Amino acid sequence: MIRIVRSTIIDAPSDRVWSILRDFNGHDRWHPAVAKSTIERGQMPDKLGCVRRFSLRNGSDLRERLLTLSDLEQTFSYCLLDTPIPLFNYVAHVRLAPVTDGDRTFWEWRCSFTTRAGQEAEMTRMVSEDIYDAGFAAVRTRLAASPATEGRA
Repeated sequence: MIRIVRSTIIDAPSDRVWSILRDFNGHDRWHPAVAKSTIERGQMPDKLGCVRRFSLRNGSDLRERLLTLSDLEQTFSYCLLDTPIPLFNYVAHVRLAPVTDGDRTFWEWRCSFTTRAGQEAEMTRMVSEDIYDAGFAAVRTRLAASPATEGRA
């Protein structure tokens, strides 16, 4: 079993970061790899068990199920259901925590999965850099582009 833990500090309050990440169907608006996303069966994107079907910019289609969501703890977890990428038993957890020194956010993104023998290094790099690190950078960019309005209704 491969385990990856990535974390970063975002220069914005955790409520603002959470307003972006909380929407289980919203990653097509911030993650550079995701082209479009929909929640199956018209369910709400915060309903536990809902499934998001999304397309990557490279044309791959994936499905993920929302396993947990806590506004109080600013956490959620999800698992991969269908993917052409050789990630098996993939379960991920996202957690935010306020950093009171400067009103910033600690963001941890972790997962565990298995893959085919010989592809461990490639899949570890892809998840760590192409998914997690790219996501961190994209949220930073989005927050910098609209610092006064992000997260407001």
